[in-house]
Amino acid sequence: MRPDTPADHTAEAERLLRTADRYPEDHEPLLLQAAAHLELAGDREHASTLYDRLLAAGPEHPLLIKALQAANLWEYGHEAEARALITGIRTAAPADPAPWEIVAETLESHDELEASHDCFTTALTLLLPPGEDEVPYATQSLLTGRHRVRRLLGLPHDEWDAQADSVHTSHTADISLDELHDPKRLWALGSENPAELQAEIARLRSELGSFRSALSRPFPVAVLHWPEDELTELLTAYPELESEYPTRTAHLTDIEASMRDLSSTGTANLGIVTATVPSYEAFAASEQSSPANADLLPQYATTLAARGRAVAWPPAKGAACWCGSGAVYRDCHGTPHQS
Repeated sequence: MRPDTPADHTAEAERLLRTADRYPEDHEPLLLQAAAHLELAGDREHASTLYDRLLAAGPEHPLLIKALQAANLWEYGHEAEARALITGIRTAAPADPAPWEIVAETLESHDELEASHDCFTTALTLLLPPGEDEVPYATQSLLTGRHRVRRLLGLPHDEWDAQADSVHTSHTADISLDELHDPKRLWALGSENPAELQAEIARLRSELGSFRSALSRPFPVAVLHWPEDELTELLTAYPELESEYPTRTAHLTDIEASMRDLSSTGTANLGIVTATVPSYEAFAASEQSSPANADLLPQYATTLAARGRAVAWPPAKGAACWCGSGAVYRDCHGTPHQS
């Protein structure tokens, strides 16, 4: 169940903290997700203590955590401390797009548009080589964010804006980035013209992909993949799950179809997690439920993703298919008739 209220987010944070105690080797992604839920619950002070705890432990991704801490601190009145963290992150020039995006969006949300634009531009200069036609998935949101800020600043289009348009239209052809990022859109919300309101609803639907990306970062929306031997073992032990997985071929087809459906609705940061029967049984035991309970499957997928077990979908150009066949993705499930 997706949390919808502050109480739900608090309960989910507490569950993740308990899970982190059981799996100390995965404490970093679990505590990060718990902190995100606490922020959504409005408990920013508690979230800040989790970020401090992570930073004190020598994390794998310190700049990402500092960026999240800066955004959190600024929201509950610690602007000077947040600015100091942001300065340090920009000086460190991370090779990971996520800290740049969080810092730039934090500056944007507090009307520091020039600083936000400079941050987006610096990140792209560092991470996107000149003349690069194929934009890595993780870098696409930097292009989109920079385009949005430039529209707010009234700046003319440049080559990166054109590239942002190209990336956007490959996912959502109905509404251009210029229209989506038009500052005058806000006035349409006060219109009494049904056609204008309907157009704004369409724009907001298109924008949902960006919101989903922000809410899920850095934890992907994940789908379970059972390797052939694990699926055989699962169905032998728990035949009640055969309705979920009628055949191995159907299972693989459903995974690719689910990924494409999510992508077509604007959901970003997608991933696939590999399941094993012992891991699933341990998860079911921790939830005080039976592994035969199909309702546990999406929760298990989310937990694996939160523990950093997801592999990004779609695979990079020339990479092997996620299904384990050994074939290149585009020649396997990346070809529509194969999926």
